[in-house]
Amino acid sequence: MAACIAVIAKENYPLYIRSVPTENELKFHYTVHTSLDVVDEKISAMGKALVDQRELYLGLLYPTEDYKVYGYVTNSKVKFVMVVDSSNTALRDNEIRSMFRKLHNSYTDIMCNPFYNPGDRIHSRAFDTMVNSMMMQVC
Repeated sequence: MAACIAVIAKENYPLYIRSVPTENELKFHYTVHTSLDVVDEKISAMGKALVDQRELYLGLLYPTEDYKVYGYVTNSKVKFVMVVDSSNTALRDNEIRSMFRKLHNSYTDIMCNPFYNPGDRIHSRAFDTMVNSMMMQVC
């Protein structure tokens, strides 16, 4: 089960964070925040290869006892972080990759909205619905 989905701006502040269950929300904020260091390491390690290959999916950032943290970065350096329950062994890498693509497409739809100011927090019912469906789909 996906426990947390976050969209992080280029400057490393959260644009959107949704977590289930909500009583562990602070724990997930910390997990997402600590994963940004790993994302930055992977981006700098890839360097020019990231630009040349257009590979946006970063894969497994790090596992913990209870969760696995996955990352994705857009061409504009906006980061997506997904925290998945470790007990879900049926979830494969290509399924995570397709979930990130779906998230990226929805984020692109928000950016195309003329009433959205880039860098503002995401307050979109359509985006919330898509994230909720992704969290329920993984269960």
